[in-house]
Amino acid sequence: MKMNAFNRKGRKVCGGLFFLALLSLLPLAIQALWNGILPEIMNVSTITYWQAMGLFVLSRILFGGFGGGKHCGGKRCGGKKGSFGRASIKEKFMNMTEEEKAAFKERWKDRCKR
Repeated sequence: MKMNAFNRKGRKVCGGLFFLALLSLLPLAIQALWNGILPEIMNVSTITYWQAMGLFVLSRILFGGFGGGKHCGGKRCGGKKGSFGRASIKEKFMNMTEEEKAAFKERWKDRCKR
């Protein structure tokens, strides 16, 4: 029992250290790419580490989010498999009558034509 508790704590510590390392290395990669490419191409100035960190955070907010609650297949999605609730849509489709399925398919064909 003590060994399992240690493994969980060890994994959490290692995961936290990996997260911090990743958090500190990604802005360095952004800074290196920016400073290596953009000043020559677009005639912009070079950036510092903290400006690269700001770009990283801004891009995560605008384009990626921070992943809160989006992981499926486990407890966060009610135990249903598939990402973003796809299992419930599939279940609904499987429980439809043939007429409902045909109407559903027709609506999606009309949507895709636009």
